Amino acid sequence: MKLVIDDKIPYIRGWAERLGEAVYLPGAAIGPADVRQADALIVRTRTHCGPALLEGSRVRFVATATIGFDHLDTGYLRRAGIGWANCPGCNAGSVAQYVRNSLLLLEAEGRLRLEGCRVGVVGVGHVGSRVAAELRRWGCRLLLCDPPRLEGAVRMPAAVEAAAPAAACTATLSDVAREADVVTFHTPLTRTGRYATYHLAGPDFFRALGRRPVIINASRGEVVATEALRAALAGGLVRAAVVDTWENEPGIDRGLLAAAYIATPHIAGYSADGKATGTRMALEAVAARFGRDAHFDIRPPRLPRGFRYNPAAAPPAALGPEAAECIRLYDPRRDSDALRAAPGRFEQLRGDYPLRREADV
Repeated sequence: MKLVIDDKIPYIRGWAERLGEAVYLPGAAIGPADVRQADALIVRTRTHCGPALLEGSRVRFVATATIGFDHLDTGYLRRAGIGWANCPGCNAGSVAQYVRNSLLLLEAEGRLRLEGCRVGVVGVGHVGSRVAAELRRWGCRLLLCDPPRLEGAVRMPAAVEAAAPAAACTATLSDVAREADVVTFHTPLTRTGRYATYHLAGPDFFRALGRRPVIINASRGEVVATEALRAALAGGLVRAAVVDTWENEPGIDRGLLAAAYIATPHIAGYSADGKATGTRMALEAVAARFGRDAHFDIRPPRLPRGFRYNPAAAPPAALGPEAAECIRLYDPRRDSDALRAAPGRFEQLRGDYPLRREADV
């Protein structure tokens, strides 16, 4: 079997070879000639898998080592008889760490208080439920908004249902806009249908805000309309913005980059823990599709002694011991400073991302 693999997928070399011949290429550069004789692809979000890439190839399966799959033309794959798989939940802990730590930094600056803070979680699947559970632990009051789940249009695994039952997802987007002190988006990107999420947070949403909330987008850039968010920040409708996912990546909006409190290059889910899990899940999906008895015990590196994610900045003095430990392990200001210093290096900052763990192991 021949596999074509995005060369930035971590921890995969040596493991993929258990399945067959592995060819590693830059994800955005993978073209029709590269995949013509491949049996399977393992990709990330930068490889768009549709007829332009796959027509005339012998590819029978595509695995994306990501939660999101809007880069896969699933309708075409179905019609062409090409199977596919994503990795739901693989980086949920990493995104929860990103959201929590961004809010801890805002709290240290006196711009909000987590205890009793009303947080609207929009999209309560694998990631949103994990974010909700983490913020509940810090004393936040939750407004869970997920109409497809509440109305039974999607079914969630038992673990997700236990963390955030569909019956609890009773807040509407209007409720969230009116009542939340923080709004954090964790939906997939869909452009059509009753539950379309494209520009879910658009001008009408921002005009309806009642409490000058913090806006966090760690889902897909197009879920939040760039111009509407930038205008809401300029007009004082929004207290602060934490932006990890952007419209038109990697050609991001420089005005929003300057205005955001935290601005990062689509790395919220980039902990080593989440990456290892995504890689393992993608390889397992390929093995299952082709009937291979292969096992992948992929573990991320341990942290060096005295590790600090952002050695240039100590945790703010206003943080308590537990919060300070959270920031020692992951300080989103480092990623934000790096993007502001060189926005043209968006893809390089993602591809050469430093070691980050969710716990001190």
